[in-house]
Amino acid sequence: MSSPDGEYYDVLVFGSCIVDFISYVPRLPKVGETLHGSRFATGNGGKGANQCVAAARLGSRTAMIGKLGDDPWGTAYRNTLAGEGVNVEQVDVLPGESTGIAQINVADNGDNQIVIVTGANKRLAPSDVLAHRDRFERSRILICQLETPLEATIAALQAFRGISIVNAAPAETNLPHAVLSLATIFCVNETEAALLTDMPSVPDVQQAKAAVHKLRDMGCKTVIVTLGEKGAVFAEPHDATVYHVKPLKVKKVVDTTGAGDAFIGALAHFLAKHPDVALGNCIAAANRVAAWSVQRPGTQSSFPQVGDVELPADLTTLRDQWECV
Repeated sequence: MSSPDGEYYDVLVFGSCIVDFISYVPRLPKVGETLHGSRFATGNGGKGANQCVAAARLGSRTAMIGKLGDDPWGTAYRNTLAGEGVNVEQVDVLPGESTGIAQINVADNGDNQIVIVTGANKRLAPSDVLAHRDRFERSRILICQLETPLEATIAALQAFRGISIVNAAPAETNLPHAVLSLATIFCVNETEAALLTDMPSVPDVQQAKAAVHKLRDMGCKTVIVTLGEKGAVFAEPHDATVYHVKPLKVKKVVDTTGAGDAFIGALAHFLAKHPDVALGNCIAAANRVAAWSVQRPGTQSSFPQVGDVELPADLTTLRDQWECV
């Protein structure tokens, strides 16, 4: 899709901008427990902006629609996004609102705990879709998440005519049917899949396969369940076959924060740049980007630039990385 003058965006993100406050700890604390941390850092996060930066760093032309607070955090964040090459014309700084924040604990083994306060993100509304309809008409891939109001996300999905990806995180029970059914691709991790399908857990490929079938029964079209070190499982519409995409082994996991966002941003990038390549190949390529990110600390700071990740020029050569289950 392109505008009359040829201007287009590979990836449009409609979603959240959140500042991360990260404490590095030996292990995750128990309820009521105080731990000594080893290090503290701040960084830019929020699933929407993370996914946008991940795609931009891989070479996609990206645009973001989101909200920031009228505080030092918000102004700095907007400038940083622009520095990443993201079009931020529709990232509004709102008077009287605070920028969204996340408190993150990262354990030595890479596990994390996250609490978010959405702040200005809660002001993203259906009116932002109407006001920026040209962005929706001039973008190839749309990404949405669940850190902003659902009614705005539904309006964005209804307005978009290309490939849309909903990353249903943080997961909520009883999602509106529109969120499930409007997305071209519905992507969740194992924890989110279990919550949405009312399964006790989704610990492995076979349980993920069952979750995929349940999500399809709930109205989803293409479903992807990511399983971290076990890879990913997916199925497409009008095909009863479920496929497993093999994981990429890494030497040492440093920080898993943002790995899912690296995957989503990379998936959108590969779908935009390789529209004729099978979905399984794009997922396999995105797995490589996520695997690269977990070997480095931080969220957006851990995302690779063009050339950092070893990828074939022809993604069809990744066909041996996925198989039916």
